[in-house]
Amino acid sequence: MNKPPVSISLSSYGADLVRQRGQGSFIDILAAAGATQIEWREELLTDENPLQLADDSRSQDLECIYSAPMELWLAGQSKPNPELFTTLERAQTFGAKWLKVSLGYFTDNNDLQALSRVLAQSPVQLLVENDQTLHGGRIEPFQRFFGEVEQQRLPIKMTFDIGNWQWQDQSAASAARLLGRHVGYVHCKAVTRRADGKLVAIAPTPSDVQLWEQLLRHMTQGVMRAAEYPLQGDDLVQLTREHVATLAHLGQHRLESAHV
Repeated sequence: MNKPPVSISLSSYGADLVRQRGQGSFIDILAAAGATQIEWREELLTDENPLQLADDSRSQDLECIYSAPMELWLAGQSKPNPELFTTLERAQTFGAKWLKVSLGYFTDNNDLQALSRVLAQSPVQLLVENDQTLHGGRIEPFQRFFGEVEQQRLPIKMTFDIGNWQWQDQSAASAARLLGRHVGYVHCKAVTRRADGKLVAIAPTPSDVQLWEQLLRHMTQGVMRAAEYPLQGDDLVQLTREHVATLAHLGQHRLESAHV
């Protein structure tokens, strides 16, 4: 039985460690742990050579996702973010097949034809994520956006960040039900509230994994999924291997029962 693709967002290893070691140093760890994708984080780049990262990840059979901290739609602008084209080009330089950005301020006045023209100039597929903001982290704008995407048949998929819905007190289960068919990438993230009231990402408990299993039932079988929560320990290969195995198993029950 083919296992679903599993990615690791390099932010999982902690910003300080990633900047200190460089993102290329994690390629061998992910390959040894059985991951199939690696998610570069633009905000954690230091002096990495993108062509070298592309070559090294390719040599380990790792596909690449490029995550940029930019919003697709800026407030008061009908055209897509003017940085989109150069960011797509940069993602391609890093060997990425996908570029992940946030939705931003989507309204009914946004020009999806202009977006289509930008995307037509790049082989990199756009993934649009729900972030932690009021304007880009709620279900309703995504319903409207992907309704337009579907109508105009644009090559765009959603990055469904399971944990981020909590920042706007939205139900991940409702989001999965309403948006699941548009999802091309799932960011798995458990969340807890600290004593000071701040929400933070944490490694999953068994009940979190059980919830993720339910959510993925609303998405395409074998959808690409990623760890985006703290992966910290002495043996990063073993730790990563355990979490890759957990994420790869999500949704497999459905497949197994279909073959009974």
